Amino acid sequence: MSTFLENQNWRYATKKFDATKKITDADIAFLKEAIRLSTSSYGLQPYRVFIVENPELRAKLVAASYGQAQVADASHLLVFANELNFGEAGIDQLATTICKTRELPLEAIQGYVDYMKGNITGLPEEVRNIWTAKQTYLALGNLLNAAAELHIDVTPMEGFIPAQVNEILGLDQLGLNATLLAPIGYRHEEDATQHYKKVRKSNEELFITL
Repeated sequence: MSTFLENQNWRYATKKFDATKKITDADIAFLKEAIRLSTSSYGLQPYRVFIVENPELRAKLVAASYGQAQVADASHLLVFANELNFGEAGIDQLATTICKTRELPLEAIQGYVDYMKGNITGLPEEVRNIWTAKQTYLALGNLLNAAAELHIDVTPMEGFIPAQVNEILGLDQLGLNATLLAPIGYRHEEDATQHYKKVRKSNEELFITL
């Protein structure tokens, strides 16, 4: 079995973190880079990721997360937030980055820029918001895989009240909306769920070859 699959079998949604154990700065940098390198539609990355260390904010976020203690006890808390009403400004920002990174004039990619704007800006705002929210899940996937490689635990969470998280972190003023919480750290030895056998569909139940 490959190391990747061994790590996937090792990881689980941690129910209780050891609050005394902290992730090193080097490992945080590794996880940040893994998130930064995540795939996204057109490479636009229409989201931001907040790393919440402040204990007072974390305590408020526990209340907005139905009392889930992992939000406060984990070494760090990541909050994924999608951009609302994404449009031309975000596309122009990517175009600028492409030109700078690849040392190209804007004219060289203008066709691609126009293509993106034609496909995105005409969509209803609600559809665009759903689309940008979905992009955060791609970034979460990279976080989960990278963390498992380091044997760092992650608890992906949808169980929270977005409006409250937005208010606590001031996301509304930034044109953002919280879509996912991801406490990261190290499992507590008292967390019995780490010993449960992983339950998944069989290959026959999951895969269909056409």
